[in-house]
Amino acid sequence: MEKFRTIIREFIADLQAQKLRAFLTMFGIIWGTVAIVVLVAFGFGFKKQMAANMHGIGEGIAITFPGRTTKPWAGYGIGRPISFIEEDTKFIASQVPNVSAISPEFSRRTMARVGENILNPTISGVNVVYSDMRNVIPQAGGRFINDLDLKERRRVAVIGDKVKEYLFDTQDAIGKTVFVGDVPYIVIGVMQKKTQPSSYNRRDQDRIFIPFTTFASVYGTIRLSNIIYQIKDPRIGEQTEKEVRAALGKRYKFDPTDEDAAPIWDTTEFDRLSFYMFLGINIFLGLIGSFTLGVAGLGVANIMFIVVQERIKEIGVKRAVGATKTNILLQFFAETFFIVSTGSLIGFLISYGIIRVLSLLPIKEYVGVPELSYEVVIVTVFVLITVGLLSGLMPARRASNLDVVECLRT
Repeated sequence: MEKFRTIIREFIADLQAQKLRAFLTMFGIIWGTVAIVVLVAFGFGFKKQMAANMHGIGEGIAITFPGRTTKPWAGYGIGRPISFIEEDTKFIASQVPNVSAISPEFSRRTMARVGENILNPTISGVNVVYSDMRNVIPQAGGRFINDLDLKERRRVAVIGDKVKEYLFDTQDAIGKTVFVGDVPYIVIGVMQKKTQPSSYNRRDQDRIFIPFTTFASVYGTIRLSNIIYQIKDPRIGEQTEKEVRAALGKRYKFDPTDEDAAPIWDTTEFDRLSFYMFLGINIFLGLIGSFTLGVAGLGVANIMFIVVQERIKEIGVKRAVGATKTNILLQFFAETFFIVSTGSLIGFLISYGIIRVLSLLPIKEYVGVPELSYEVVIVTVFVLITVGLLSGLMPARRASNLDVVECLRT
C-alpha cells in the first residue's frame, strides 16, 4: 500500500510539473472516448429505431394463409382448396418447437358506428397472445382481450387509434359502446399509436380486435382467414416454415413442399438481412471510434516514452537502492493507466451529456437517438482497456529493462 501511495504522489508531482503535456495527452483520450461512445451509441440507436419501425407488424412474425394445392398427393388431385380451423394452431404448436406463440385470426370488413359516426374497418377475431405478437399494445387505462373474454365469448373490442379518433373524436372511448354491424361491443382498449410500414390486411390503426370465439359465434364461421405465429429463433426461419407446412400437410393431406397450398409470409427474412446490415454499420462506426482512440493511445505511449527518457537517472537511483524491475514497470504502467482511465471517465461524462442533448432533438422517428446501452459501454470499455494496456505496457517495459549503470551515468 505504501508503494502504491508513493507511485501516486510521484505521478501527481510529475503532472504538476508538466501541466500542458498532461492536459494534451489526456485530451486525446477524452476525444477518442467521446468519438467511440457517441458513434457506437448512435449506431445502436439507429438500429433500435429501424427495428421498431420494421416491427410495427410484430417481431419474428410469420403468417400462413389458406391456398390451393398445385401438386398431386396421396391420390388427391391439384386445385383442391385448403382452409384452416382453430385446432390447427394447437397442432402446429405441438409439432414445431421453434414456434413460441400462435394465434388464429378471423378477418372481415364490416360497418362500425358510434352515433352518427360511421366507419368501415376490418374486424379481426384473435386470441390473448396476439397483443404481444403483433405489438398491439393498449393505451393506459385499457386492456387487451383476456382468457375470460374468450371463454365467455364476450362482446368486447380493442380499437385502433385511428378508429378511435374517427368514431369517438376527443372523447374517452374506454367503457363506451361501438356497434359493429348491429352488434354492440364494449370498448376495453385503444391501441397505442405505432409505426407500421407493412401489413397483410390493413394497418392495425384501422382495425377492431375482438375475441376469436366471439367472432365465430357472431358470424357463424369456423374457417380462419389466416394463422399467425411467432418464431423463437429467426435464424432458422426457413426450416420453421417447412415444418409448419409439413404439419398442415399432415392434417390436410397435401405435399409439404407445395408452397401454394399454404402460402407463408415470413417477416423474419428481412430481420436476417437487417441484422447483418446493422452489424456492418455498427462495426464500421466502432472501428472509426476505435481508430480515433487508438491514435490517442499512441500519443499517450509516445509521451510516456519521453517521460521514461527524462527520468532515466531517477530510475537508476531507484534500481540501485533496491527497486526491482517489477516495481519500475508497475510505476510507469500505473501512471499511463491513470491518464487513460481519468480521460475515459471525463469522456464518458461528456458523451452522456451529448447523448442527452441529442435525445431532445426531434430526430427519433427518422434516425433514432444515441443510446448509451450496456453493449455500447462494453465495447467502449474493451477498447479502452486494450488501448491502456498497449500504450502503458511498452513504455513501462522499456523503463524496467534499462541498465542500472547506464542510467546512473546519464
